[in-house]
Amino acid sequence: MNKQELVDQVVATTGQRNAVVAAAVNAIIAAVTGAVANGEAVQFIGFGTFATGARAARVGRNPATGAEMRIAAAKTVRFTAGKAFKAAVNARWLAT
Repeated sequence: MNKQELVDQVVATTGQRNAVVAAAVNAIIAAVTGAVANGEAVQFIGFGTFATGARAARVGRNPATGAEMRIAAAKTVRFTAGKAFKAAVNARWLAT
């Protein structure tokens, strides 16, 4: 599912106008992005938590040449699924 498909599904569920739902989805994404970029964790109870993580600097290999190269440290985004989300996925997977 992409963002437009999400908007379409919310429109079908709520009966709201497409523009209103699209603006709401964009606002939610912007709020989550801004909070995580500022180092805050964003938690949706039952769904999951978005937070920052750290990836240490390391030595990697160029797959084309095999030469070693240094890969710089970086911040990453972590998502930890909530209990209800995991249960829904497992229930669907076990039913098939």
